[in-house]
Amino acid sequence: QVQLVESGGGLVQPGGSLRLSCAASAIRFSLYVMGWYRQAPGKQRELVARISSGGSANSAESVKGRFTISRDNAKNTVYLHMSSLKPEDTAVYYCNGYSTSMGTDYWGKGTLVTVSL
Repeated sequence: QVQLVESGGGLVQPGGSLRLSCAASAIRFSLYVMGWYRQAPGKQRELVARISSGGSANSAESVKGRFTISRDNAKNTVYLHMSSLKPEDTAVYYCNGYSTSMGTDYWGKGTLVTVSL
């Protein structure tokens, strides 16, 4: 059974840092483009950052210079390093993996990040 399991969310003060992790199981991880999305209350889910199997990454303008996505194919894990966090970064963060060659698309259940004093 395919699973994407996020961890690392929590409460952090503005200006702080967090690292989110997403561990994948039962997929050929190296074939998947991995991404982080977020959904704030009352808003649509949006792409935060994405990384290809070869390590090419892109991110939303709102997080550039503050968030970095990385992956460890040996550990089947993708990370989101978040720094200089702002209250507007508060959201549930979801891990996604998709593969055009496999024709599959998977989501984790999400982890809550709250940026507040």
